[in-house]
Amino acid sequence: MTSALTRARDWVLTIPFLIAFGLVLLVFDPLQRVALLRGRRPHERVVNGLQASLVAALRLSGARVDVEREAEGVPGPPVLFISNHQSMFDIPILGTVLASHYLKYISKRELARRWIPSISFNLRHGGNALIDRGDRAGAVKAIVRLGEEEMRGRGVSAVIFPEGTRARGGVLGPFRPQGTLALMAAVPEAPVVPVAIDDSWRLLRHGLRPVPFGTRIRVWLGRPIARSADEDPGAIVEEAQRRISEVLARWRGSSEG
Repeated sequence: MTSALTRARDWVLTIPFLIAFGLVLLVFDPLQRVALLRGRRPHERVVNGLQASLVAALRLSGARVDVEREAEGVPGPPVLFISNHQSMFDIPILGTVLASHYLKYISKRELARRWIPSISFNLRHGGNALIDRGDRAGAVKAIVRLGEEEMRGRGVSAVIFPEGTRARGGVLGPFRPQGTLALMAAVPEAPVVPVAIDDSWRLLRHGLRPVPFGTRIRVWLGRPIARSADEDPGAIVEEAQRRISEVLARWRGSSEG
C-alpha cells in the first residue's frame, strides 16, 4: 500500500475513533459524579469502565493490546507498579489490564484544574496524587498521602512513572527515583511489580492527525520484587529499571541502554 493510501486509510479510521473517544469522555463525566454520591468504590468502578471504554475506542483505529505476564498472577493490592511511560494512552491501558487494583496515579496538578471531561474530575476526586513539579516538598507529601491513605488505607494499588515524562519515540529515559522511593517508604508492605509498555507512543506519532492503523501495543507484567525490613530501596528501583530495559530490548531485538 502506497504512503498516500496508507495515510488516507489512517484518516478514515481515525475520525470514528476521535468521535468515540470524545463521546466516552463526555458520557463518563456525569456518570462519575453520580457514582461518587454513592461512595468511592462505585466511583472507582465507573472509572474502570471509563478506561475500558477508551481502550475499546482505540480498537476502532485497529490498535490492539497484547499482555505478557512473567509470573502466574500479580498479587492482590496494594501493589506498587513501576512502569516506563510512552503515551497518555498508557493510563487507560494499564487501568484496564489491572482493573481489579483500582489504580491510582501521580499527575500534574494543572491537569486536574482544567476542564477535561472525565479526566479532570477523576484526578480531583479519585484519590490520585496531584503534584506541582516546582514544589518538591509538596509533591512528596502528596505522594506519601497516596501511599498511606489510598494504598494502605483503602487497599488499592498505584502506578508510578519514574521517568517523570513521556518518552520521545519510546526510548527509555533515566529514572528519577525520588517519588518512587517516597511511595515505597509510605507502603513498605507493598510488593513492587515492574511493568513495561511499548509502542503506545506510535499512537501519537502524528499528534492524532491521524492515528496509525493497526498499532500493536505490548504490556509486560514482571515478577513481583519482594520487600524486606533491611532492603535497599534504591537497588529495587534499579532492578525494576533493568528488567524493564531488558524486556524492551528483547521486544525490539536490540540493546536498550
